[in-house]
Amino acid sequence: ESLYVGKLFSDLTDEQASKFASVYRSRRKDPQTVLITCILGFFLIAGVHRLLLNQIGMGILYIFTGGLCLIGTIVDLVNYKDMAFQYNRNVAQEIRSYV
Repeated sequence: ESLYVGKLFSDLTDEQASKFASVYRSRRKDPQTVLITCILGFFLIAGVHRLLLNQIGMGILYIFTGGLCLIGTIVDLVNYKDMAFQYNRNVAQEIRSYV
């Protein structure tokens, strides 16, 4: 993730870079948070991690199906880092286009 964000920083001025960094820090999702909310899906409400990552449709589907009978939740436990990276990459690209 840091390599990807570093590439986006390469052609920014100092002011743009500081603005980008402050907005990115506030909007990025920590992979550990995604993991914890995914684990909570086994005990409380499945799909909270999908809602956290702005995947509203999948989040609602997970809520109504119990995490696709827990199989989807187990798969997400394995892929939580990739899910967080994809979300953070999209956020970084969106912020970069505004800065």
